[in-house]
Amino acid sequence: MPSATAYARRVTGHIHIRDLSLRTIIGVHEHERDRRQEVLLTLDIEADLDAAAASDDLDDAVNYGSLARQITGHVEESRYRLVERLAASVADLVLEQFPPVRAVTVTVDKPGALAFARSVAVTLRRERA
Repeated sequence: MPSATAYARRVTGHIHIRDLSLRTIIGVHEHERDRRQEVLLTLDIEADLDAAAASDDLDDAVNYGSLARQITGHVEESRYRLVERLAASVADLVLEQFPPVRAVTVTVDKPGALAFARSVAVTLRRERA
C-alpha cells in the first residue's frame, strides 16, 4: 500500500449530514407561528481534512457530533419566518464555529408546506471569505 506521502498532501473533502430532523417555529402565516414544525436539514461541508486524515485524532477533525448539537440548539430556539433565513443562519453558524470549514451548502426542507408536494426546500451555499 502506498504511503500517504506518495499522494498530494492537501486533503480537502466533504462531510455530509443528511436529513437532520428538527422542530422549530417557521413560517409567515399566523397558524405557523404558534406551533413547532418539522424541518429537515442537509449539509454538505467542504473542509480541510488534511490534519485529521494524517493524525486520526478527533481534535484535528470537524467534530460533526458537536456541529449537529450546535445546529440543533440554534434551530430549535429560532423563530424565523423564511426557510431562506434559517438556511443562511445555519451556514453562518457552521463557518463561525468550525474554522477548518471552507464552505457549506445547507438545504432546509419544510415537509407539508404545499398541499400536493412532499416538501419545499431551499438550498444555499456560503464560503469563507
